[in-house]
Amino acid sequence: MILRRYSAIVLLLIFVSSPATLLAQTQQVPTPDPNDPIVRIKDEGTNRSQVMQTLSYLSDVIGPRLTASPGMKRANEWTRDQLAKWGLQNAHLESFGPFGKGWTLKRFSAQVTEPLTIPLIAYPKAWSPGFAAPITADVVYFDAKTEADLEKFKGKLNGKIVLTSSTREVTAHFDAQGTRLNEKELLALADAPEPRTGGGRGNFNNPTARAAAQFAGAKLRFFQAEGAALLIDPSRGDGGTIFVQSAQVPPPVPDPNATTPFGRGTPPYDKSNPKVTPQLVLAVEHYNRVVRMIQAGEPVKMTVDLSVAWQEADLMGYNTVAEIPGTDLKDEIVMLGGHMDSWHSGTGATDNAAGVSVAMEAVRIIQALGLKPRRTIRIALWSGEEQGLLGSRAYVAQHFGSMQNAATSAAPATDGANTNAMGGGNGNGNGNGATQQPRQTLVTKPDYEKLSAYFNLDNGTGKIRGVYLQGNESVRPLFRQWLAPFRDMGATTLSISNTGGTDHLSFDAIGLPGFQFIQDEIEYDTRTHHSNQDVFDRIQADDMKQAATIMAAFVYQTAMRDEKLPRKPAPGTR
Repeated sequence: MILRRYSAIVLLLIFVSSPATLLAQTQQVPTPDPNDPIVRIKDEGTNRSQVMQTLSYLSDVIGPRLTASPGMKRANEWTRDQLAKWGLQNAHLESFGPFGKGWTLKRFSAQVTEPLTIPLIAYPKAWSPGFAAPITADVVYFDAKTEADLEKFKGKLNGKIVLTSSTREVTAHFDAQGTRLNEKELLALADAPEPRTGGGRGNFNNPTARAAAQFAGAKLRFFQAEGAALLIDPSRGDGGTIFVQSAQVPPPVPDPNATTPFGRGTPPYDKSNPKVTPQLVLAVEHYNRVVRMIQAGEPVKMTVDLSVAWQEADLMGYNTVAEIPGTDLKDEIVMLGGHMDSWHSGTGATDNAAGVSVAMEAVRIIQALGLKPRRTIRIALWSGEEQGLLGSRAYVAQHFGSMQNAATSAAPATDGANTNAMGGGNGNGNGNGATQQPRQTLVTKPDYEKLSAYFNLDNGTGKIRGVYLQGNESVRPLFRQWLAPFRDMGATTLSISNTGGTDHLSFDAIGLPGFQFIQDEIEYDTRTHHSNQDVFDRIQADDMKQAATIMAAFVYQTAMRDEKLPRKPAPGTR
């Protein structure tokens, strides 16, 4: 009885005290200070964002921004003027190069005309030559698998439209094309091992890859020698999505004793005007159908209207640059940015008007709030990224430094060719820096010691989930602290991993802190990256607001520290 009564009293006390306890716990949660700069940044970025207006103008109004094209130059000038309108200082364009020729699509259509009419989903490759007038020609299916197979097509391709490769099976999509990083994937990033130092030889010593590259080059030389009128590749997408990049120049016959990587031929935009056969990419379903018609013994004719314009008066590429001046540490710099050039079949929305608009919104937020950073904040919007990080590499070499061979006395010139070891060298801006280079020495400029960090965004429309530390373990405590206010927005992960393929590598390559944010995939690789579906309607507005807010906070925090961000050991030093 006594035990039972004691238990009842305890239960009554718990019942009576629980609301008070809960209230006390609730009262212990601090109210956000409305004057805290990070709270203000969060409020401005969430409730008064202009990121989508900026993104729409870049992608819908200006449209595709192929490097050195009129669209690219218009984007350079519009972003310069917009940044100045927001109150940034020293808004200007900086040239690099010479890059090479600009290219614009003026008119295009393609259809099968015999034995029946089939309108085709297709798109020309960038820097493909056009035709003086529409052509109608027989279609030939080129099914050679080896160089020995080329002989059976000798004398049969002159003036013909050539389907250049085998068909590809199109399977159903049982999994969603749009995804976000789940907890398991984020944990794997957080637990990633230290990145390896040094480089390998890429695929150069892979016999299969080497043979495939050599055969692809042999085919291009054969098509040109035989006088093919037009080359058609099947797209790697399906369902009407076409992934399109650059036309290919036939490479020289390879040296069997070569000790340098293959695949670095003359680009089609080169000022030397390399000879290129007109080229386009065809939706895989249409490509497969035409092949099956030919295999069934049905002669096929196709009519193609392809008109292009070349811009050769100005061979330079351009970056857009502007600043928010600092105060007591104004000689030191914090940079942010993303590449503004795009491919041409879509409007470059996810790649990379998204990153550009986020970076612009980040500086707009800081400027609109009247925050006074100690260090100068400099935004840079690059071009030439898709051809090998050319704009950012040239900027870094001009302002901060470069890796040079012992006999080199000046920063390496791009001279229009893709010499980028960091971006893969294949015009897609997605390399991993694996190609081994001769031992080089770091040669710095005076501003090398003035840069605190560069922050980049270039993985589509997905929200920020964290930061790739790029092997710089020393910044982990700082970044963990800076991410804390954004835990409710899903940004928590720090990965020691390197990530490749975009402009932070230009800074990282010479030992400057350069970081790319971890982003949700959404539909980047499956649907939009370098495709005709890279358009404004694939953008996720809330993700863009979140990303701009976090980028603004990171840039501001970097600008306000007493010290610059810690660095990794500089390359080229012992």
